[in-house]
Amino acid sequence: MTNNTLGSQTRRLLAVSLLAAGLGGGMPTVQAQTSSTQGYQLPDLGSTSSAVTSGDEYRLGRAWLRQFRARTDQWQDPIAQTYIRSMLARLVPYSGVHEHLIVTLVDSRLLNAFAVPGGVVGVNAGLFASAPVEDEFASVLAHELGHLAQRHYARRMERVEETQLPTMAAMLAGMIIAAGGGGDAGFAAMMGSQAAFMQDQLAYSRRFEQEADRVGLEAMAKAGYDPQAMPEMFRALQKMAALQGGNPPEFLLTHPVTQSRISDTQARADQLTSPPAPADDPAYAMIRARALLMLNPNTPEQAMPQLRQNDPPPAALRYLEALMAADTRPDTALASLDQLASEYPDLSMIPTTAAQVAYDAGRREVALTRARRVLRLSPNYFPAQWIEAEALLQTAPAQAFDVLRDMSSQYPEDPNVFGLLAEAAGRSGHEDWGQLARAEQLQLEGRIDTAIRRLDAAKEAAETSGDYAMASRIEQRRQDFLGYRETMRNF
Repeated sequence: MTNNTLGSQTRRLLAVSLLAAGLGGGMPTVQAQTSSTQGYQLPDLGSTSSAVTSGDEYRLGRAWLRQFRARTDQWQDPIAQTYIRSMLARLVPYSGVHEHLIVTLVDSRLLNAFAVPGGVVGVNAGLFASAPVEDEFASVLAHELGHLAQRHYARRMERVEETQLPTMAAMLAGMIIAAGGGGDAGFAAMMGSQAAFMQDQLAYSRRFEQEADRVGLEAMAKAGYDPQAMPEMFRALQKMAALQGGNPPEFLLTHPVTQSRISDTQARADQLTSPPAPADDPAYAMIRARALLMLNPNTPEQAMPQLRQNDPPPAALRYLEALMAADTRPDTALASLDQLASEYPDLSMIPTTAAQVAYDAGRREVALTRARRVLRLSPNYFPAQWIEAEALLQTAPAQAFDVLRDMSSQYPEDPNVFGLLAEAAGRSGHEDWGQLARAEQLQLEGRIDTAIRRLDAAKEAAETSGDYAMASRIEQRRQDFLGYRETMRNF
């Protein structure tokens, strides 16, 4: 690739995020999300910049997320996603972060995690492979929450008085490149070698890294995680960087680990109380098993030795064995999962996994029964809700439509929920709802022009059926979408 091509692609990518920075009131969000963020504020900690407001950060973060989804491959795993949400919910009360967080999982074996202004937290599947215990994984999340709490993105803009928001957008554009493993994988890999560019756009100052470490360590200790896991994780990353030579883990491009930083983190961790050794809880190791299996789609047998390396609880090994047996021996997998569920009745992920195995084996009614059994005990457990919706879509589309409409209110930033709602609406004769739901999915995925065309079709369907209230609602969403597009074009 020539330097001219590199320059044009870089400018094009930066322009995309620069445009997103100016969305203002035209930002396309579903109605439920709009109403829930009117009082949105970020904590004003330390020497923060007031020129970039919390509202700016929120809009920029949501706009960036849509661009990110359009350019990277997502890891669709409701069980893993819900588990990470629970970890964040445990850390957030002690981190100083108050906004509603959105978790996005990236289908990439590269070791990385990131937090974007406005409460977007991203995790590469590869982080599970490099964090053998939950506390080390939690240390990365706690560190990222520290960056959000201290408003480091906004504070980096203090020196740039008139172009703070565009500069922030350009910095976030680099994160799309850094995510790797997505649609522009070759471009991302090539850009990864441009260390000066990446460092200029993404690198935090040493002071900011120390602040995020401090906030993260304190949050870990108060949440019941072992603060000693953070310096331990840093040592592992430093060793990994040494072994990989000129291609260190992605996380280190933006969060460089030095010996002095490890020493400082160790000294702070030594001042905090470590919790007692945890009981033999296999939950994290089970999630890690799911990640390792996903990262080895063509050679699933490699997941087992990788999991065994770190002496996981035996239940996690049995769980992975069941996952590996699911495709060819579903009865064996179900029997094993049922036994595990009886031994660990508080882990909803185990019976929900069994429901998913049954669904994948074509046993829709069995999957539905199993999912509903989980929901009776945990009514808001998203993975079980998802399987219930999938099973109903095959057996009772009208019921699936009702369930998914409720889910779309609960999860207004999840494009997959709207995608499934679109299918349920189409199969149950709600053409206008189907077009509207598909449009919402498309705008959440960053495909605004296609979304607008869908809204045009939805309005026509509503008017044809005589539902003018729906037609009016669709027209309002269309105006929101047009405002989004027009703002981009004006730049």
